Amino acid sequence: MELSGGEIVVQALLDEGVEYVFGYPGGSVLHIYDALFNKGGVKHILVRHEQAAAHAADGYARSTGKCGVCLVTSGPGATNAVTGIATAYMDSVPMVVLTGQVPTPFIGSDAFQEVDTVGITRPCVKHNFLVKDVRDLAETIRKAFYIATTGRPGPVVVDIPKDVTDPNVKVPYTYPKDVKLRSYSPVERGHLGQIRRAVDLMLEAKRPIFYTGGGVVLGEGSAELRALVQATGFPVTSTLMGLGAVPGTDTQFLGMLGMHGTYEANMAMHETDVLIAVGARFDDRVTGKIEHFCPHAKIVHIDVDPSSISKNVKVDVPIVGQVASVLADMLRLYQEQATSQRASQLADWWAKIAEWRRVECLRYDQDPAAAIKPQFAVETLYKVTQGELYLASDVGQHQMFAAQFYPFDEPRRWINSGGLGTMGFGLPAAIGAQLAHPEAQVACISGDASILMCIQELATCLQYSLPIKVVLLNNGYMGMVRQWQELFYESRYSQSYVDALPDFVKLAESFGHVGMRVERPGDLEGAMRDAFAMKDRFVFMDVLVDPTENVYPMIVAGKGHHEMQLSPGLSDRELS
Repeated sequence: MELSGGEIVVQALLDEGVEYVFGYPGGSVLHIYDALFNKGGVKHILVRHEQAAAHAADGYARSTGKCGVCLVTSGPGATNAVTGIATAYMDSVPMVVLTGQVPTPFIGSDAFQEVDTVGITRPCVKHNFLVKDVRDLAETIRKAFYIATTGRPGPVVVDIPKDVTDPNVKVPYTYPKDVKLRSYSPVERGHLGQIRRAVDLMLEAKRPIFYTGGGVVLGEGSAELRALVQATGFPVTSTLMGLGAVPGTDTQFLGMLGMHGTYEANMAMHETDVLIAVGARFDDRVTGKIEHFCPHAKIVHIDVDPSSISKNVKVDVPIVGQVASVLADMLRLYQEQATSQRASQLADWWAKIAEWRRVECLRYDQDPAAAIKPQFAVETLYKVTQGELYLASDVGQHQMFAAQFYPFDEPRRWINSGGLGTMGFGLPAAIGAQLAHPEAQVACISGDASILMCIQELATCLQYSLPIKVVLLNNGYMGMVRQWQELFYESRYSQSYVDALPDFVKLAESFGHVGMRVERPGDLEGAMRDAFAMKDRFVFMDVLVDPTENVYPMIVAGKGHHEMQLSPGLSDRELS
């Protein structure tokens, strides 16, 4: 069959099995939008800002493992999407971004709504393309999906000039089934010799620990990791992005590690003699001061991306390969050699971990007559939902409280911006997750500063009847900024207090949604149960929380895992 460029775009999406495209129309992509209208088959979700289009595609991808797709116009359409593209890039989320471009004869002439999209996005994409010939369009889109979803996933931009989608120019259409790129060949299986070296270290270890990251979730390696953790009896900790890869309620799970990780997780990292890092990238929020990082440990690092290995921390046993296959091989080799006495050999290590756990580093006090503690709000959310929730988060204190106090027992349930730390991510990401899982409970936990960055997406939620629940932890501050100003700037709260917050209940109601305000601890559980009982309504819960509460534990810049700053409520006696 012969198709125009616009029709090729739509047919290629159909051939890829794309369910949703998140986008916003504009002049350079009108031919594509016309083809979407005429052909059908792909559901288009009209957001209210291009940043939200990218975040919604991102949330869809994180919650499903499928490739997210967004479509924006040239110029400001593309630049508005850059924040969402960079967010996906930092967290290795598979996404194809279709951007319009001015007609090819005008490229480089500073035409209306022209920007160098390829140049602008080059630092924050896995790859990008500028398509100048309609005959290359189908193959390029196929390559984009292949690159985005294989190896270490990431966003791929396809920049399409308007004349390439001209409805009057039609060419034969064939969508390639296979893709071969000479310079791109992702490794699938890990080297068995390296895996054996890692297993030998694991068998000799007296104080081992698994350090797991988002690569376990992205690589669909959760089942293999759980089996290996159970077989070895080793403790396991996780980065912010890896939560849910092993059950948060499992007794072998020590909680999140790093800047706001638990005392037991960070102390175990500091004392370990064999560290098995799986799908993690040793970023600064996890390692603390590099010179103090795991000073006694031999380090094994499993990752699909060879460029991540020994990038920040030099490792002893590098293993490049898909996480799931490497862990399966590792389990097989471990079971062949491990003896029945292995568990008893770890008794002293677990006894030490039990001592660290007794510190109860996340303990807080909720006075029934005082303001709602944010920790209490998150624990109540877990109590009401029983963990059966896709929870999208914005960025700030509420994000850390959610990571600490909402145990995720399954992967892909925790949807947040880790690497870039993008405020405004939560609500549009929840939109993507809710569309992907229409029968599931989906919530967005946010703060009064973050939610305002993409608040216009309340209209998108109304248009598509999305029963998302927003849990706003409203403290009147940019909470994490205020915390740093309190601790390191002698409480000089420069521009971190929000003087002109809207009435969020009325705001939600003005968009056609249900609004609730909760001010007392005793009212919180009942209000949450009422909110989640409204299965077909979007509910915005404005929960007023203690504005002075800080996130602890905390590792400040330049400190190691063993130098955590704990809550002032924990005495020196409890740490001795």
